[in-house]
Amino acid sequence: MVSQNTHTARHIFMVDDDEDDRMIFSDILRSADNSIVLTEVENGKKLMDLLDNPPLPHLVFLDLNMPVKDGFECLEQIRKQAKLKQLNIVVYTTSDNPETIRKAQHLGATFYAVKPCSMENLRTLINTILDMDWLTLRPESRSFRLI
Repeated sequence: MVSQNTHTARHIFMVDDDEDDRMIFSDILRSADNSIVLTEVENGKKLMDLLDNPPLPHLVFLDLNMPVKDGFECLEQIRKQAKLKQLNIVVYTTSDNPETIRKAQHLGATFYAVKPCSMENLRTLINTILDMDWLTLRPESRSFRLI
């Protein structure tokens, strides 16, 4: 059986101010599925500028701690815009603080993932997320998940 991942190219935004983190993420993502179109974004302001113009990505990996505009500000702004409410957002950050997780959930994150400490764990995380059926996941029909 062919997985749905091969039917259409997916577009993913990776938003993180750390260039090394973006590079490692990009390498692992491309090795998992080289049909994915990845856009790397350095900060929240640039993300919001990109989201003003179609096409929208299928998924956004969003770091919280960034200069110019942080991930919390982005989440809040995204969920206030009707055209962006359906956007799937994975908060992808170093913090495992329960208050930070609750705040991300409250602001409308789809999922919350703590950045793994090893390449193998990052590979597992990315594969888990890529294997999800994103077509059936919508904000009103899913519950927030830690992954």
